[in-house]
Amino acid sequence: MNADKLKQWIGLIGGMLSALYLALKASGIELALLDPDKLNAWQNFATTLIPFVIAAYGVYKNTYLIKGKAKAQEKVLKQNNMK
Repeated sequence: MNADKLKQWIGLIGGMLSALYLALKASGIELALLDPDKLNAWQNFATTLIPFVIAAYGVYKNTYLIKGKAKAQEKVLKQNNMK
């Protein structure tokens, strides 16, 4: 399974769970597992974690210290006076 297929599966499962949740709410069925206080805690966690992950990924992708390929790229950039 490649990354593209994994993204498709995550989207499919997430969409189906969302549709099921909306159908249950429309039918008047409440799930104790989906208590608003619990959901708010997870929402706070996600809104804190996601920007951190994006920032960490940006730092990782824009540094020339970690990978050998990046070090070679930095050397070429310096030779061409692009850095």
